[in-house]
Amino acid sequence: MQVKTPDIGVDKATVAEILVKVGDTISENDSLILLESDKASVEVPSTASGVVKSILVSLGDEVSEGTTLIELESGDNTDKTESESAPAQTEVKAETPVEQVAPQETKPATSTSAASSVVEVQVPDIGVEKATVAELLVSVGDEIAENDSLVLLESDKASVEVPSTVSGTIESIEVKAGDTIQEGVLLLKVKTAGASNAAPAKQEAVVPTAAPVATKAETQAETPAVQSAPAGAVDVLVPDLGVDKAAVAEILVNVGDKITKDESIVVVESDKATVEVPSTVSGIVKAIHVKAGQDVKEGILLVTVEAEGAVASAPKAPVAKAEAAPAPAAQKAEAPAAKVETAPQAGADKLTKEQEAENSKVYAGPAVRKLARELGVVLAQVKASGEHGRLMKEDIYAYVKQRLTAPVAAPKAAAAAVASGLPTLPDFSAFGGVEEKTLTRLQQVSIPQLSLNNFIPQVTQFDLADITELEAWRNDLKGNFKKEGISLTIMAFIIKAVAHLLKEEREFAGHLSDDGKSVLLRKEIHMGIAVATPDGLTVPVLRNPDQKTIKQIAVELGVIGQKARDKKLSPKDLQGANFTISSLGAIGGTAFTPLVNWPQVAILGISPATMQPVWNGKDFDPRLMLPLSLSYDHRVINGADAARFTNKLTKLLQDIRSLLI
Repeated sequence: MQVKTPDIGVDKATVAEILVKVGDTISENDSLILLESDKASVEVPSTASGVVKSILVSLGDEVSEGTTLIELESGDNTDKTESESAPAQTEVKAETPVEQVAPQETKPATSTSAASSVVEVQVPDIGVEKATVAELLVSVGDEIAENDSLVLLESDKASVEVPSTVSGTIESIEVKAGDTIQEGVLLLKVKTAGASNAAPAKQEAVVPTAAPVATKAETQAETPAVQSAPAGAVDVLVPDLGVDKAAVAEILVNVGDKITKDESIVVVESDKATVEVPSTVSGIVKAIHVKAGQDVKEGILLVTVEAEGAVASAPKAPVAKAEAAPAPAAQKAEAPAAKVETAPQAGADKLTKEQEAENSKVYAGPAVRKLARELGVVLAQVKASGEHGRLMKEDIYAYVKQRLTAPVAAPKAAAAAVASGLPTLPDFSAFGGVEEKTLTRLQQVSIPQLSLNNFIPQVTQFDLADITELEAWRNDLKGNFKKEGISLTIMAFIIKAVAHLLKEEREFAGHLSDDGKSVLLRKEIHMGIAVATPDGLTVPVLRNPDQKTIKQIAVELGVIGQKARDKKLSPKDLQGANFTISSLGAIGGTAFTPLVNWPQVAILGISPATMQPVWNGKDFDPRLMLPLSLSYDHRVINGADAARFTNKLTKLLQDIRSLLI
């Protein structure tokens, strides 16, 4: 059996520690591998019990979701169970449409099956691959109604109460607290009778010839059920933006506008990117369901469009079926809603949605998350004592005890301290008053990230690079580049030189570990390039510049710069940088102190080059000198190392041919 990388919330992570060795006997949920990204450390648990047969990754390897980590030799029939459960799940799904075949035909059969029947309740689609049974909410013999909650499931992302699809008596429970389950696993069996006669009647009405028809009708009906209303109205939802939340910065259409598929309808902004959301259909805007400034997330309704030709795609038969047999359809529809609406019933009603979102980012197990919900604790505020920053139950109790015994602070003062650490502003009315100018959305969302710089002991190293020959060479080349539509700036050469140097001086592209005991050295170079836009500064990422030519770098610089100014950057365009360059270009100035962008440890500032007299031993020569400002995190980089770095960089820029040696 293979254990693969689960969904860890990031594109890639590095194998930081291997917690088992070949031959070890392990149990289900034992930690196997420690993965680290620039955002978190995650221990990957085993999905089964067995003996470690082989380890397919090494320390420092970068892995992504689905990468095979370890092979297990299982003593039980785990693989067989998995292979058998898949067809069973498929079979259930295939039978669902058959159960929903036109109710008029099945009504006569109701009287013949009125005695009783046993219905199996399975795990619905809960939005994650696996979840843990946190709590059983019913017992054998209990009388339940349709939609009563049966079990509470927990993953590292959400808590979900699974509702019953039928009414009846609990005959048996097939899972226990702590079990790891997935979609399609049998939870319990319910004995239905009397009022539940419709369900067995439908099962008896299964006719082989009707099955393909019902399946086709189901397939056709499911898509309109999610995104379209009667009379051809289609709901356009927020797609996956790569972030938890974003704000509606601008609405680009009005009610009554005729739009085409893929035409932008709204602009949303987060602290990482500005994204234009396109329409999924062509038609006329019927209603707009959001307003500027509103926070939205994936799945939120944006606009309703009267789609061209959408009416024909909604056959009448599936509509009648949905009205007559809502129970199976409701199982799918209600699962995502349970994440938001039913989970608080287990104790999370003490937390706001924003606090629950913060909790989801913290490294903690299901039991700890449940305890935090019951006590109304925001996990992000609790200091972790477990290995690799994992929160333990003891940490929750200690936090609650500390809060209960701490003196009560003034609410306003506490809010101000959390926001900026600064006292509130004085009243300026006696000094002529003020005029309030609202910051751009980009400026507002940048404030928390910039505030992190307060925790970095930052030093700046200044130097001058003689780029006289380099500039002359650039002027020789730029004519031919211009014919190809490429703007060749001095920045392309600087990026190439810095990328070459970062392969030698790896600490400058690394990260300080959370425990402050080591430096995480990245295997790839991804360089952030600061770009000024009308709304403020944004930093798209140039991937692997050390592997690209000057020409390729120049082309990509033009592309990401234009995307930034056009607000076309996606969240991925802004993620993963491990070094940043910020240039003032021709704006002016002689030097400046750029701020280190956490979690990075260094940033290079470039000021405008000027002609200066330089002593050559006999007289002064006019040389084009480029000011460099290297800011660095002094916890990771020593002053001597920073001086050596800038000195090497000046030599590379003075004679770019040394890159070939």
